[in-house]
Amino acid sequence: MRILVVGGAGFVGSTSVETFLEAGHDVVVYDDLSSGHAAAVVRLARLVRGQIEDQGHLEHVMREERIDAVLDCAAKSLVGESMIDPGLYYRKNVGGGVALLEAMRVTGVNRLVFSSTAAVYGEPRRVPIAESDRTEPINPYGASKLAFEGAMRWFAASHDFQAISLRYFNVAGATERNGEDHEPETHLMPLMLRVAAGEATHVQIFGQDYPTPDGTCIRDFIHVRDLAAAHLRALEVTGEGDPSFEVYNLGSAAGFSVREVVEAARKVTGRAIPARVVKRRTGDPPVLVASSRRARLALGWHPEHSKLEQMLADAWSWKLTHPNGYGRGPRTDGAALDRQPSDARGDRQISRPGAPASV
Repeated sequence: MRILVVGGAGFVGSTSVETFLEAGHDVVVYDDLSSGHAAAVVRLARLVRGQIEDQGHLEHVMREERIDAVLDCAAKSLVGESMIDPGLYYRKNVGGGVALLEAMRVTGVNRLVFSSTAAVYGEPRRVPIAESDRTEPINPYGASKLAFEGAMRWFAASHDFQAISLRYFNVAGATERNGEDHEPETHLMPLMLRVAAGEATHVQIFGQDYPTPDGTCIRDFIHVRDLAAAHLRALEVTGEGDPSFEVYNLGSAAGFSVREVVEAARKVTGRAIPARVVKRRTGDPPVLVASSRRARLALGWHPEHSKLEQMLADAWSWKLTHPNGYGRGPRTDGAALDRQPSDARGDRQISRPGAPASV
């Protein structure tokens, strides 16, 4: 396949690009680099800088690169920010997503996998959460993701698309090449590793009086390698059968408490990680865990790297070799995926006709 990965310079997208290339597919990355990193893109993938709202540019890239299928990892994803500026989230996550769908329709690309979120469920009535459970998001981030899923469903029905949405909670871990480098950082594991590295004094635990075994919230985590494998399998499945729209959860079905994660991080790093308990955050459910039974049966997907210690060990290893994230440290250091054959085009930048090439 020739796969277009929209948002392919981000944490999840760049790891998926690695996985696709390892499986023998050709990959083009389309990213505005507002939160992603050009250095995260493997050289064998072609990097195109552009906005997801720019339908004309997307059409140009899809035609020129002869794209067969699309993975959409592009989204604004900060819950707090979405509460402050919901319009931004609807413009990017919904408006931009529809522009992508229209570009696919115009160019005849009809295979799409969407990297979605389990935030579409809101506060669940039961755990583990199943795909058939109610979807009542409690913030604009989750609502915008759900709205785009609705657009996918109707495009699949009206334009013979084969589309799959994958819903998950927290992504963690790293590959040797790519890891988490966000600013601001809001995710638990990288925040703890910043403390272990001496970049912060402590990590906060929001509440310890929840109805859970140790009083702290329980959350679902998935290794980024396992998520990338699910993206690949879902893209492969879109080439089979009739046009359709399907939703699959990806999760551990068990989860880990915040205190368990902190203790495991201390063991893995061998460092002191001071933790301070602060008051609960409004709207934090005690347990958020998704069932992946349907994905296991339909996609043949099984998480192989999502044990807590392995996720932390991989993330810590990347942190040690990239002390300043992508600002310093090896871009590739001769990794196998970056060794280009003589006819490879490498990081060629594609611009819209009449526009200057992007950097």
